[in-house]
Amino acid sequence: MSKVQHMSVGRNPHLPSIHIDGPRLVDATGRQVMLRGVNLGGDCKVPWPDGGTQFPGDFADHRAVSFVGRPFAVAEADAHLGRLAHWGFNCLRLLTTWEAVEHAGPGLHDQEYLDYFAEICRRAAHHGLYLFVDFHQDVWSRMTGGDGAPGWTFEAAGLDFTKFHAAGAAHVMQHVYDYASTVKRQDDYPQMSWGTNYRLPANAIMWTLFWGGRLLTPAHRVGEENIQDYLQRHYLGSMDAVAARLRDMPHVLGFDTLNEPGTGWIGERLSYRHLAPSEDNTTRARPGKAMSALDGLAAARGLSVEVPLLRRNALTSIAEPAGTAIVNPHGIPIWRDGVACPFEAAGAYRIENGVAIAGDEEFFRTRDGRRITISEDGFGPLFHQVAHTVRAHNPDWLVFAELDAMGAAAGRPFPVDMPERTVNASHWYDASTLYLKSFDPENSFDFVTGARACGEEQVLARFIDQMAHKAAPAELFSSGGSPSLVGEFGIPFDLDEGAAYEAWANGVRDPAIWDKHVLLLGLMYDALDALLLHATQWNYTASNRNDLRIGDTWNQEDLSIFSLDQQEDPADPDSGGRAIAGFCRPFAHAVQGRIVRMHFDRASRRFTLQFDADPAIAAPTRIYVPRSRYAEGFSTRVAGDDSADIVASGQFVRIDAARPGRIEIVIEPRPAG
Repeated sequence: MSKVQHMSVGRNPHLPSIHIDGPRLVDATGRQVMLRGVNLGGDCKVPWPDGGTQFPGDFADHRAVSFVGRPFAVAEADAHLGRLAHWGFNCLRLLTTWEAVEHAGPGLHDQEYLDYFAEICRRAAHHGLYLFVDFHQDVWSRMTGGDGAPGWTFEAAGLDFTKFHAAGAAHVMQHVYDYASTVKRQDDYPQMSWGTNYRLPANAIMWTLFWGGRLLTPAHRVGEENIQDYLQRHYLGSMDAVAARLRDMPHVLGFDTLNEPGTGWIGERLSYRHLAPSEDNTTRARPGKAMSALDGLAAARGLSVEVPLLRRNALTSIAEPAGTAIVNPHGIPIWRDGVACPFEAAGAYRIENGVAIAGDEEFFRTRDGRRITISEDGFGPLFHQVAHTVRAHNPDWLVFAELDAMGAAAGRPFPVDMPERTVNASHWYDASTLYLKSFDPENSFDFVTGARACGEEQVLARFIDQMAHKAAPAELFSSGGSPSLVGEFGIPFDLDEGAAYEAWANGVRDPAIWDKHVLLLGLMYDALDALLLHATQWNYTASNRNDLRIGDTWNQEDLSIFSLDQQEDPADPDSGGRAIAGFCRPFAHAVQGRIVRMHFDRASRRFTLQFDADPAIAAPTRIYVPRSRYAEGFSTRVAGDDSADIVASGQFVRIDAARPGRIEIVIEPRPAG
């Protein structure tokens, strides 16, 4: 018979180091490790305390802002980190931004922020949390509707961000939202519309210069340095400053390359407008203005441009032509006074009689007879520079690589030459749920293919298929393959116009108000288990509010698993949690051998782990078993090794195998009576 013991649980600041072994992550004892964590946090995109998009602003203070306090004050860190550990998470994708480090000006790193960030990292170890650092960005910067790069990067590139709104060059909540209105969802700022910035001139120019300035605009310089080299040197310099502070922290696994990078116009035909899948672009068209590179350059130059407008068909989910729109109707140039458009100077186009005329249709996609690609000419070189930069401080650090979100969804390849010890950290979302903020398991669209799923089984099958597709490229990273970690996935909690929030505000505490959220998250974690994928859910925002205007404090996104508005008892670690049953479930943190299968039946709460045991590994299998799912207690059975030791410790079960071979562990609710 297996022996069962019970013992108290406490903090363990020592975490064994983790390394790559083919497609697996393995700790220093030899156990296979599963990382299930969370992104911390959504408000790290904006300065503290009032930089969130729920406040109006013009970014005039961009050099004087501070990110100390994001994701939370040091005094609050243990409460939040302890809650995440209590929910079973063992890994953080910890956000920072280029702006947070270097907002004051080129080379001026915020030492107070670096001290603060290092302290948050140190405290994570005391709660048993591994972490990797994510230099986050969305649509380049706050000044272009997102977050990431400092405001001075526009000045360096020759652009004046104070003119972006008037010129229609960027779609920014602070410029179009009516803060005096009591209406929280507004037509001028449709939900999830921030992504349209990738197709607008300000964003496209900055990304094109970041990836291709040296090749496309060699004469566009800051001093004696090409703009591409200047921007990338400063980005990597900020990463280097963070890496220097964390170099001696063994629970830090490494660094992400750059969150969901934009691609600019790299690889595009100059006059191409994406109206539907085509040979030029096989992805489905997105709603909004269908602008070509030439349209964007003309608008940036100060010309009014008429472009096709697309709107999504509610029945088919396909973006269809819906007339035209005028970009930059007042003819305002966004280049700084005295700065000539570098693309015009390089021969991409010319102005004749107030009209932009293509000079070279292949300008952004062909050089010397060679096709330019964002993967090989942009991402690949940066991945290697990131590896070189951070490994100068710790040669054992992993690189967590990701592509642009839309290209990855359409099958864009990773670079052929990847840095050694790289994890595929691609993101995955159920796009229809994310953009429409609604979910019906009986009628669920796949925005990528247009296919419709009817019923939970079909939805789960689609999730598994899509995640497997995202994970597959890791097989080619090295001769033995590499691990895949879903760097972001999650759900909007303001589903159905925040129906759960309204119920909560009216005093309803029935868990049923979160049933749809719990189901959706449960299906996502079922897919992760089926594929044995590592993952970090988006996200945990300490400042989140049950408010359609505020949410995660950034562009009305609201994907946080915690909200202060729901925290009624700070002494209870579950208080403030949203749809906890959806993400708080059993899983194996570390396994004494090689995992074969991991499955949790949400209806019966029966957890099954199968693995090929290796008793030469001198550390036990460790399974998280949340109290919230087994209030009546649970039983543990081991098949395949009746001499295995079983130790129940707080919310964990440890199994020490004594013989090699296939073992099955089953954990299920203790029968009544």
